[in-house]
Amino acid sequence: MTASTETANGTTNGTQTAPSAEDLKLFELSQKYSAEAAKRMRSDGLNQFVPLQDSLSERFRSLAEDPWVDHAALNAKEPVKDGSKFKFLILGAGYGGLLFAVRLIEAGLASGPDDIRFVDAAGGFGGTWWWNRYPGLRCDIESYIYMPLLEETGYIPKAKYSPGAELLEHADRIATKWELHDKAIFRAHVKTTKWDDEAELWNVQVIEGRGPGEQSRELNLQSQYVLIASGILTNPHVPKIPGLDSFEGPLFHTARWDYQVSGGTPEDPTLKGLEGKRVGILGTGATAIQVVPHLAKYAKDLYVFQRTPSSVSWRGQRATDPEEWKTKIARGKGWQRERMLNFDSYLTDAVKEGQEDMVADGWTALRSFSAVLGSPSYPIVEPIPEKIAQHVGRLLKMDIPNTERVRARVDSIVQNPETAAKLKAWYPTWCKRPTFSDDYLQTFNLPNVHLIDTDGAGVSSATPTSLTASGTSYPLDILVLSTGYETPSIGAGSPAVRTGVAIYGRAGRSLDEKWKTQGASTLHGVASNGFPNMFFAPLSQAAQAVNNVCTLDVAIEQVVYLVGQAEGGLGRKVEGRWSR
Repeated sequence: MTASTETANGTTNGTQTAPSAEDLKLFELSQKYSAEAAKRMRSDGLNQFVPLQDSLSERFRSLAEDPWVDHAALNAKEPVKDGSKFKFLILGAGYGGLLFAVRLIEAGLASGPDDIRFVDAAGGFGGTWWWNRYPGLRCDIESYIYMPLLEETGYIPKAKYSPGAELLEHADRIATKWELHDKAIFRAHVKTTKWDDEAELWNVQVIEGRGPGEQSRELNLQSQYVLIASGILTNPHVPKIPGLDSFEGPLFHTARWDYQVSGGTPEDPTLKGLEGKRVGILGTGATAIQVVPHLAKYAKDLYVFQRTPSSVSWRGQRATDPEEWKTKIARGKGWQRERMLNFDSYLTDAVKEGQEDMVADGWTALRSFSAVLGSPSYPIVEPIPEKIAQHVGRLLKMDIPNTERVRARVDSIVQNPETAAKLKAWYPTWCKRPTFSDDYLQTFNLPNVHLIDTDGAGVSSATPTSLTASGTSYPLDILVLSTGYETPSIGAGSPAVRTGVAIYGRAGRSLDEKWKTQGASTLHGVASNGFPNMFFAPLSQAAQAVNNVCTLDVAIEQVVYLVGQAEGGLGRKVEGRWSR
């Protein structure tokens, strides 16, 4: 029995009762949601996409290359020697990797010159903020709780939601404060990590790029600990649209923005290169919400190809007020963690009576997002159809005010009723990541902006000069791919698959094989039995938050505690012995 049919039938403890007006409304809404979802179901599932780096098209593979790296500067540095040994090898130099390093240093566990070494495919620190530099880029979480180590660095973000350039700059600030700049191998990919039981070390094979025309270096390194912080959304992918690689005009992915085509810079998105051009953008997710208003300012005509509309709520961006910062935000020791947890309590429907809403933005109105995150306020749901249906039905009822408000907002902003109808999201808040913008919907009132809604079908084909959707061809000069990333759930969420590294623990057992045969098998999502001294950023079997930095910091705190216990006398190795 589904939540919608149970609600419509008015079933209560086995007794048939007349459905209430609210029940009938929920039933009709559930039917609408189901119909919209059915339009988008595909037999090929995730196989409808291909990661850029794995594409058979040389053109698409080239789109994955790092456009920001300074090869000459990196090649001028003293290289890491083959055979080098480290205490902590950190895979990833974004916020997660930096948090690992800082927390280890602050705990007194990493103080020597060779205690820490990062390995990252990028040309510098920053993770997603290194790669993503598209116009309009901002974090969708409040900067006061998203930017890590604000309390420790003393940095005050310029606005409530920081732009990408500021977020990238903050990664460099952290690396500078904790003297990490000479502790990274950039442009590098880890191929294998193998545990040596006799030496109690990890043997790590790394391929370091040197740039065009230079021979890559193969390094065989050793490390007592391996810490995996390679991010969640790291591999941009594209849909397998017939003929897409035949498009003759400039084409690039938002994760590798090409300012040589668009004009401007990450700091100054004056996109003069789009003037007089017919520009298409494929996709309307969280990235496109930020990009579209900037494209619309400069393109002669902008065609926005939509398969599924995003839920777009208000943003409320504003500059940081220095007085508010001192008196209401950074108001005491531990303020950032307190603010993080306060924010999370609204999204897990765990707000205490009389509690202050410190962040007070569009996110904190989304109690129903607890459908994804869980809530201490909910009892354990008995795993039988009737109880599951009741639970889902209650969440849907909780969600109705928000989804109705979001759809009403579209009507209040978009002037053309037909266009407005196509921009309305017909799915629960938790189905796709909600988005927030004060200028995206307004863009569709401009005469040069054209919404190409495909009613769930997507673009059907491409030619050297156009995209085809719903039987109509749309000529384009430039095509922007805002088509997202490979899902972190690939390989059942195995850290080995997500990271793209072959990991072998005790007795040569593959971590990927363990995940495939046993499923996720961890201690609190950060370690797995049989893989000593290896820890990973949490995903499977771990608590989650929409603020990923909060998730990382809490998990890394636990990892550092475990390492400290091992270093303090419980032995020189630690693993998830409480996991299978």
